[in-house]
Amino acid sequence: MDAVFEKIYEYGIIPVVTLERANDAVPLARALSEGGLPVAEITFRTDAAADAIRAIAAELPGFLVGAGTVLTPKQAHDAIDAGAKFVVSPGINPAVVEYCLSREVPVMPGCATPTEIEQALHYGLSAVKFFPAEQLGGLPMLRALAAPYRAVKFVPTGGVTLENLSAYAANERVLAVGGSFAAPAELIAAGRFDEIAGLARAAMFAMFDFSLAHVGINCGSPEEARAGAELLCGLFGQDTRLGSGSVFVGGMLELMEKKYFGAHGHIGIATATLERAMKYFLRLGYEFEPEGLLYGEDGKLRAAYIKGDFLGFALHLARKPAAK
Repeated sequence: MDAVFEKIYEYGIIPVVTLERANDAVPLARALSEGGLPVAEITFRTDAAADAIRAIAAELPGFLVGAGTVLTPKQAHDAIDAGAKFVVSPGINPAVVEYCLSREVPVMPGCATPTEIEQALHYGLSAVKFFPAEQLGGLPMLRALAAPYRAVKFVPTGGVTLENLSAYAANERVLAVGGSFAAPAELIAAGRFDEIAGLARAAMFAMFDFSLAHVGINCGSPEEARAGAELLCGLFGQDTRLGSGSVFVGGMLELMEKKYFGAHGHIGIATATLERAMKYFLRLGYEFEPEGLLYGEDGKLRAAYIKGDFLGFALHLARKPAAK
């Protein structure tokens, strides 16, 4: 079960899909994979659900296909036999949960109250669906609900959009976010799978929320770095701030007191979800500098340098400050 949840966390988004035709399942899964999201929750809202899951499991064994809107043990049985690797339900139905556990298949029941979360804990579950997320109060409600239950991860679904998904994904208690924004029913019905691939890619980058953090410049000595910082701060009306072996010019530039990664310096790219962004670069074939993994005083990873130079600069990913 842990391996499935690790993959769900890595991808960060679970496209929630309703299929009227099982024949659309494989083209849809290929489109989502092309867009960087090889995962989907196929809802049991139509008769095509089990056949769609079966087709994806057979044709694309590396695709993480699950079943959603599972309301009965019979539906859970059909989904698992078809090849579903996880099961999601809108509420916590003991019969569904017990059946999935008997088959050793991860199940994420919908929970909206402490009582329901404690029922999930009774079954030894480590992840639940927070549904309907926005209607229940969104992130403030999720934070309040999660606070007493430190071992539980949440999958907020319902009202999650491209505009707010990065805020959800940045929360350390969120396993992934769920939604139909990556694969709208109307595009599936029209067979516009190239557009779905584009939407999946857009959703992935909306989750990462990449932005320029700062540019680092390698200097030859602490004196050169400090003199340069004072000059630039005067020119641009910024304040100096001492870093670890560097001097910052506001939040724009970092002057290194000696050569660090990169021939000329480095470019810091901020992201809402650092660990998932690292997994993304690993999937692309990049590696990270072991000595370039930088941790904060709280012990949490705050930055990670990618191996290699990019036009003479190193690239590093940096965690954006948590939203309050």
